[in-house]
Amino acid sequence: MVGRMRESSASANGSFTSAMTLVEKGLTYVPKRYVLPPSLRPDGTLCDTCLPIVDLSNRQHPLLRSQIIQDVHLACKKFGFFQVVNHGIPLSVMDNAIDAASEFFDLPTQDKRHLLSSNVCDPVRYGTSLNHVKDKVHFWRDFLKHYANPTSTWIDLWPSNPKCYKKKMVNYTMAAQKLQEELMEVIFESLGLNTNYLHEDIAEGSQVMAVNCYPACPEPDLTLGLPPHTDYGMISIILQNHQGLQMMGRDEKWHSVPLIEGALAVLLGDHMEVLTNGIYKSVVHRATVNSEKKRISIVSLHSLALGKKVRPASDLVNEQNILSYKEGGFSDFLDFISGEDIVEAKYIDTLKINT
Repeated sequence: MVGRMRESSASANGSFTSAMTLVEKGLTYVPKRYVLPPSLRPDGTLCDTCLPIVDLSNRQHPLLRSQIIQDVHLACKKFGFFQVVNHGIPLSVMDNAIDAASEFFDLPTQDKRHLLSSNVCDPVRYGTSLNHVKDKVHFWRDFLKHYANPTSTWIDLWPSNPKCYKKKMVNYTMAAQKLQEELMEVIFESLGLNTNYLHEDIAEGSQVMAVNCYPACPEPDLTLGLPPHTDYGMISIILQNHQGLQMMGRDEKWHSVPLIEGALAVLLGDHMEVLTNGIYKSVVHRATVNSEKKRISIVSLHSLALGKKVRPASDLVNEQNILSYKEGGFSDFLDFISGEDIVEAKYIDTLKINT
């Protein structure tokens, strides 16, 4: 894998210009390749519905846990999204992760270029937009993605510059993995499944850290940091230092996710939709940009291990809820995005059974 990463980096280097580089040049306009068609641009129209917040402080309390289960069920059913507070990850650990990410993106391009890759299978890759080599329209984002679970397998491949990166990011990564395991138990319980359902597969599953930088943009109304999309996995846990995440409600209206100190956003992914046989749906979301601040988001993407398949839970398939999805896995998703434009095609559609 590492050899392939270096090879793909070399082939991609020639045409690479990061979003951070454009900002450093002092551009007062958005280059043409970043200008979205009018139908995809953020128009500022947002729904003011209050989004669900789940307090996890009593998740181990035998009498009070039931309220959390109910809150999670309603949030998953209505939105496919909720924020969690009192989740057990110290604020200092989250702040350190944001600081490490910010320091990485502030490095000169030549200090990050060796990680540059357009190969979605590489375990560590740096890039811009979605895939700057093949994107028809670019997005105002630089990213670093790396595998994380178990950290002992992958940490040596993570950036060594800045020097603080591994130390600060590993603490948050491991905490996010632990939180994900607890959240999956709560979600399974909200579906009437055993809390130990897929326990080993969840603990040994894939964790990909998508570390995103959205620089201040001179014309934020013309572009996006990321287009509307769903995540492929079971759940995604999102840490952000500034507001910019927006999710689409079942009413097909956009909601801005508020920035709450210490809170983490939890989004359901395509594989959760498959596992629940459509009882819970993955949530469409996007990243907006602003003209004043660089925004950092750290997304902990969780799915089963690369070679494992997710299929609808047998207890959730019956005459009233007939089998509606084929099995799929992380490797299938990588194959999909290698050949498809996610702006135009949806991975979840490949997993639906036409009835």
